Amino acid sequence: MTTVFLVRHADHDMVGQGLAGRMAVPLNAAGHEQAARLAGWFARQPITAVWSSPLRRTRETADPIAHRLGLPVNTGDALLEVDFGAWEGKSFAELDEDPAWRRWNGARARARAPGGETIAEVQARLCGFINDRCDEAPDGSLVLVSHGDPIRAALAYYLGVPIDLFLRIEVAPASVSVLAIDGWGPRVLCLNHTIGQTIGHGPATDGPDSGAADSGAAHSGAAP
Repeated sequence: MTTVFLVRHADHDMVGQGLAGRMAVPLNAAGHEQAARLAGWFARQPITAVWSSPLRRTRETADPIAHRLGLPVNTGDALLEVDFGAWEGKSFAELDEDPAWRRWNGARARARAPGGETIAEVQARLCGFINDRCDEAPDGSLVLVSHGDPIRAALAYYLGVPIDLFLRIEVAPASVSVLAIDGWGPRVLCLNHTIGQTIGHGPATDGPDSGAADSGAAHSGAAP
């Protein structure tokens, strides 16, 4: 059995403001504290490999974990954030005026970010990556540091949840979700576990209503 810890990167200063997308956004002070807590928690786990999206905020989350474990950080493009195309770097106030943004948040299975990806494409690349790593390490315990919507898409796949309903899955900054994958099929052992954090009554996800902002959240209540 391979145990896969899906970790969303920690907090950054675009939280609640707009789509960071694949921009080189660093963690803020709170994010570095979250990353340190994650590192302390993973130091007690029998981790065999650490993988990260190559973006700065994921590397700054993965590096302390790997350092505590005495492991290198491997990077994989399959762990990257959604390619938001023309929306990257835009504020949620700007996006609110775009009908395509509203369609994106209302029907993720059918919508494509302009010049970017669909969630189905994101799901295929990340789940393919996870399955390949599990084939390589059938008895391994892996940390994969990625982004909100890709993690949400992967969890939807392993849970059998349609993409149009994947916004029901919470993936907070610096959260850990756990998969167990073996010859009997995948099992989801844990969802959205946060280390020493309090999640408020609103969705702790990528939208401005929740306080995390690098993924494709709806500005008016529907948060991925």
